[in-house]
Amino acid sequence: MPQILVQDLVKTYRVPERDPGVLGALRGIVRQRWRTVQALSGVSFSLERGELLGFIGPNGAGKSTTIKILSGILRPDGGRVEVGGLIPHEDRVRHVGRIGVVFGQRTQLWWDLSVGDGFDLLRDIYRVDPARYRTTRDELVALLRLERIIDQPVRQLSLGQRMRAEIAAALLHQPQVLFLDEPTIGLDAPSKLAVRDFVRRLNREREVTVLLTTHDMHDIEALAERVIVIGHGRVLADRPFEALRTDVLRERRLFVDFFGEAPTLDLTGLPGVSVRARIGPTLELAFDPAVLAAPALIALITARHAVEDIHVEQPAIEEVIARFYDLHGAGEA
Repeated sequence: MPQILVQDLVKTYRVPERDPGVLGALRGIVRQRWRTVQALSGVSFSLERGELLGFIGPNGAGKSTTIKILSGILRPDGGRVEVGGLIPHEDRVRHVGRIGVVFGQRTQLWWDLSVGDGFDLLRDIYRVDPARYRTTRDELVALLRLERIIDQPVRQLSLGQRMRAEIAAALLHQPQVLFLDEPTIGLDAPSKLAVRDFVRRLNREREVTVLLTTHDMHDIEALAERVIVIGHGRVLADRPFEALRTDVLRERRLFVDFFGEAPTLDLTGLPGVSVRARIGPTLELAFDPAVLAAPALIALITARHAVEDIHVEQPAIEEVIARFYDLHGAGEA
C-alpha cells in the first residue's frame, strides 16, 4: 500500500463575476453571477515511503489545491485520497499528527512569541512526550542553525531565518510525511542551499516522504528524482526528472572560448547544430547528440580553429520546463 494514494481527484470552486466599473459593482450587488473553476480534474498519483516528489506547474495549475487536500485543509469534490491509510478530511486530528506542512507564504509560528516559545506551544498542541520533544528540538536547532535566533520574536527574523524555523516547527512531532509548498520562495542563495541540504538529508537518512511544490526549478533539480507536472488541473507527466529532460529537450549546449573574437562558424556538414549566442570570445552552440555526437562536433571545431576552452552543458531546467509547458499548453489561461 503506498504511503500517499490519490485517485481521480476533483475539486471545483465557484468564484463571483462582475462587470468592470462602479455600475458593474452595483449590478453585482443586485444580481450576483458566478463562474465555476475546475481546479483539479481527475488527478491521480501515488508515493511510496521515503520518496521525494517534485510537484510542479504554472500558477493556477492546481498544486496548492492538491497540497491542501492532502493535508486535510480542503475537502475534495470527488476521487479518493489516503495518506498513511487515513482519509485527510475525514480524520483530521489523527492525520495532522502524522504530517508536517510548510507553506512558504504563511507561518505556523506566533508572530509575537519567540521561536523557542512557539516550539513549546506546538509541543503542547501535538502532545509530544517532553523528553522526545527536547531531543528532537535540540537536534533540529543544531541542524538548521537556529541557536542564535531561538529567543528572538518571529517578527524580528529575516525571511531565511523564519523559513528555517518554520521547517523545524513542522518536524517537532517527527512526522513521516512532509508537504513543502514553495519553501524557498524569496530566500537568498545561502538560505536556499541550507534548506535544500536539510530536506535532502531528512529524506535520505530518515526516509521521510516529501512532496515539494516550487517554482524554483533548481530546487527540483537538486532534490527530486521523480517529477509530476500538472497543468489546468490535470497530470501532464509523471516520470523521473532526467527522463523528462531527455523527452522534452534532447539538445545539449556546447560553449567554446576562442583566442580572440569568436569566429563565424561554417556549419555546413554539421547537421542539427545551431548558434545560440556569440559574446566576445565565447560561442554557444546547440546540438542534438543523437544526430551529431559531442566528441565529433568538438573535433571538427578544434580542427578548424584555435580553442582556449570548451565544455558541454545540458539545457537549463527552466528552459526544459518552459518548453514542456509550450508543448502541452500548460501555461496560465
